[in-house]
Amino acid sequence: MTEENRFIDRYRTGNTPWAHQHPDFNLVETIKNKNVRPCKAFEPGCGLGVEAIWLSRQGFEVTAMDVSELALEKARELAGSISAQLNWAVMDIFKDTLPKEEYGFVFDRGFFHTFDTLEERQLVARKIASSMHEHGLWLSLMGNKDGVPVRTGPPLLTATDIVLAVDPFFEIISLEVSVFGNEEVNPHKIWRCLMKRR
Repeated sequence: MTEENRFIDRYRTGNTPWAHQHPDFNLVETIKNKNVRPCKAFEPGCGLGVEAIWLSRQGFEVTAMDVSELALEKARELAGSISAQLNWAVMDIFKDTLPKEEYGFVFDRGFFHTFDTLEERQLVARKIASSMHEHGLWLSLMGNKDGVPVRTGPPLLTATDIVLAVDPFFEIISLEVSVFGNEEVNPHKIWRCLMKRR
């Protein structure tokens, strides 16, 4: 089963441990502390759309993408009356073309870290960079390989994995240790990486 079909199947069965009810505090803090002003924003791998909906309510013009149509159906339901204000897109980042120099802000919560090889991660970083305005910001939340090993949980990256993949396209502004903002008692250790397009 491909990674794409695995995600689609997990939304069908409800096996989505990454699902959460409230916007991740890592995003909220970054928007407020870095004074990120409303602009066109993109969230690849948006899942149930919690952060996309929050960004829209802050005045961002949001395109929320996922490979799973079912996930987006649930996200539209969750968005309720503001659903029409968001652009929901069923897309595969490898197969589909992103708009050129469209976005001022990109956010992903556990999307970038799902790609297994350096070549895949570089391709994703290049495509995201090409879709952003010059000096646009990308906040990525990724599993941290320095964390306590667990049998289940997010894919894990080292700081070197991140730098090698994004450095040709992005300047890393900050790379911090954090945890996923969700309802888990012991949330997974992550990297909170804020980048600026070169």
